[in-house]
Amino acid sequence: MRKPLLLALVLGLISALALPPTYILPALWISLPGLLWLIGRAPTARQAGLLGLAFGFGLNVVGLYWITDPILLEAAQFWWLVPFAVPGLSLAVGVFIAVPCALAWRARPGLARILVLAGTWTLADLALQFVFTGFPWNDWGTDVAVPGLLGTVLIQPAAWIGNLGLTLAVVFAASLPALGRRGVVASAILMLVWAGAGAARLALAHPAHPKAMIGIIQGDGGVEFASDRTTALALFRRYLRLSAAAVTEAKAEDGGRLPVAILWPETASPFLLQTDAGARQAISDAVGPGVSVLAGMLRFGTGDSIYNSMGVVQGPGPLVAYYDKWHLVPFGEYQPAWLPMQILPGHGFSRGPGPETLHILGLPPVGPIICYESLFSGQIIKESDRPAWIALITNDAWFGNSSGPRQHLAAGRLRAVEEGLPLARAANTGISALFDASGREVQRLGMEQQGYLVAPLPGALPPTIFSRLGLWAPAVLGLLFVLAGVAGGWSQRRISLNP
Repeated sequence: MRKPLLLALVLGLISALALPPTYILPALWISLPGLLWLIGRAPTARQAGLLGLAFGFGLNVVGLYWITDPILLEAAQFWWLVPFAVPGLSLAVGVFIAVPCALAWRARPGLARILVLAGTWTLADLALQFVFTGFPWNDWGTDVAVPGLLGTVLIQPAAWIGNLGLTLAVVFAASLPALGRRGVVASAILMLVWAGAGAARLALAHPAHPKAMIGIIQGDGGVEFASDRTTALALFRRYLRLSAAAVTEAKAEDGGRLPVAILWPETASPFLLQTDAGARQAISDAVGPGVSVLAGMLRFGTGDSIYNSMGVVQGPGPLVAYYDKWHLVPFGEYQPAWLPMQILPGHGFSRGPGPETLHILGLPPVGPIICYESLFSGQIIKESDRPAWIALITNDAWFGNSSGPRQHLAAGRLRAVEEGLPLARAANTGISALFDASGREVQRLGMEQQGYLVAPLPGALPPTIFSRLGLWAPAVLGLLFVLAGVAGGWSQRRISLNP
């Protein structure tokens, strides 16, 4: 069993080449047929599951290596986590590949097995979005979010079936070559149909006209601003200077006809904007009258509650609106109550009430999301009060110049397509970007750069099928694939749960 497990591990490592930022998609057309071949040779469902676990470990140990970066920033306290964090998390996430492989083993070899694998893989990724508060990372829907026209075309079906639906399509298409020459032809035809459908949607998309100018500010501050007051103040002044320049450019470009919104990254303000009138005055003086600044900040609530928030400054008066992050990072922003050891001071941040739409005088309604929340397909928008754009703020400085910020960016781009809404992304150290409602990149500011982006805020598209159905769309698709595979018949081999 050692050689098959080693081969499964190698195939998982190869599959990681398809993840952002490398996007080597042919790696999946090699690794998945190889995994199916190993599943077919496994004598039991249990051993097929172990092969899936080895595959998943290889995929995730490469895809999640960047998690070590924030630990090393606190090495004096958490050095002991370095050898365990990535391997341990990779094994835990690998279970969500082990189960589909064990179930696929039970299906009849051939198309039935591929259908069961694709369907259960999608359902397992859906479960991963909720289990232990959720960790929806390294899903293969993001693999097709290739920068440029190719990726823009391939991500369009996310408007109908969501990111998890793209994952299902990727697993199915990349597995078909396991059927031989006919499977290779079928896979090529499927990809051509996929691309054709995406191109057709792009051609038929007619977004609303821009109703505001957006300025996205990237200060490029290191993580030390979180604990060093002098550094934090210097970064705050930098945001003021960059914002003033962005407003000047926005008004010059537009002639002052449209309102201007300025977007600062997560926790950009070292001041408590909710109560600090002096900080609000400084922001107002920098941008001038009539300009709204959506800034990352901390907010104290009742008792000892503290929130990771976005506040809206519109003049020196009280905040006109705020939003509290509700999907918190486990062990990074809050500590689960069941954990016996103390990792975070207190219990970390408190949880906000959920997705909201902010109605700000002069601006189109906005759906705010903060950092980790952008990973959660179908859970970022208050559909009963649909916004006209998405404002995403994040601080990816914790992950260094690694694949982490690039994978995070790809996830945000897919949220724009799923919801049919433009998305403005402000990241402290990058990557900041503006995407239209079809996921086209309008502007970008790369890693570790100071500067700003200014552009007309792209218009929204009508509500997408996915925005109406939500996660039911990929869930039903995954279930239908499983049922189709079951209809193809179970394997006639004697099934044993023991090797």
